Amino acid sequence: MKYTKILLKLSGESLMGDQDYGLDPKMLTQYASEIKAVHNAGCQVGVVIGGGNIFRGLQGAAKGMDRVSGDYMGMMATLINSMALQAELEKQGVPVQLLSGIPVEPIAKKMCRSRAQKNLANGKVVVIAGGTGNPFFTTDTGAALRAIEIEADILLKGTRVDGVYTADPEKDQTATKFKTISFDECYQKGLSVMDLTAFTLCKENKMPIYVFDMNQIGNLLKVVNGDEIGTIIL
Repeated sequence: MKYTKILLKLSGESLMGDQDYGLDPKMLTQYASEIKAVHNAGCQVGVVIGGGNIFRGLQGAAKGMDRVSGDYMGMMATLINSMALQAELEKQGVPVQLLSGIPVEPIAKKMCRSRAQKNLANGKVVVIAGGTGNPFFTTDTGAALRAIEIEADILLKGTRVDGVYTADPEKDQTATKFKTISFDECYQKGLSVMDLTAFTLCKENKMPIYVFDMNQIGNLLKVVNGDEIGTIIL
């Protein structure tokens, strides 16, 4: 096993499946099965999920809603997704601790580094909701922060694309994939991997990012085992 402790970032939109919004039970089951496989292999797993399938703070602000209120609503959306993943993992027999960047007792304990570390060491998957707990920050930034806090080997960004390309492969058929690329090269080429705050946080704290296709069954375990199926940013 190449990576023994990971922080997996999933988008809320990925949980929609073919639906227009909300949660697709099939996707939830599939993602939980992927996480279960790496957990059973002995990898410590932290998970951060976005809330875009339910609500986006920026979209709410664009429609006239106060940005701070919108962002807190987005944090609540991540909590709903995290609770759903927790329930599915437990259904599959995986021990889970749900933590949150904002206090929501008795649903989830407040996220703190020592609590997360302790639960990981005790063999639990730690799902961290609520972003950073502050408005004006995305769940990408939350994922970067949590990866650094738990001292993960790598931040895995599970997407529907199998890596970082020279252009959007869904729009440009001539786009080519990078096997490895540096943070500086991503800046120079204007490649959008994560939001700038999250990206800079990873760069400054030497936290590598691995972008891969999470929707392909078995890919998460392949990444953890060191198979080169995506793009690593160093």
